[in-house]
Amino acid sequence: MLQPDQKKARMWGMLCHLTALATFIGIPFGHIVGPLTMWLIKKNDYPFVDEQGKESLNFQISMTIYGIVAAALILVVIGIVLIIGLAIADFILVIMAAVKASNGVSYRYPCTIRFFK
Repeated sequence: MLQPDQKKARMWGMLCHLTALATFIGIPFGHIVGPLTMWLIKKNDYPFVDEQGKESLNFQISMTIYGIVAAALILVVIGIVLIIGLAIADFILVIMAAVKASNGVSYRYPCTIRFFK
């Protein structure tokens, strides 16, 4: 049976990932502000949350950079396909990370630039 602290750490770790979906419901920069908020609130309380919060932030900042590059490539038409692909990949990977975090497993996103270590 899990200790109450472990359950809370898993929940907060999962929220670090799930709050990135705020951008899909129309909150500007919600994909960065959500994970940043969760991480700042609980990073000192739970090492798991510190790790997963940094991972989520790194991925969302990386996706923002990739999105800017894809937006610039709209002039060459391929950018539209890239933006759609990035949005789908972002959504799927965030859900996968949230599920892993809720199970207490550390998740590392692929193709992520490590800004926070």
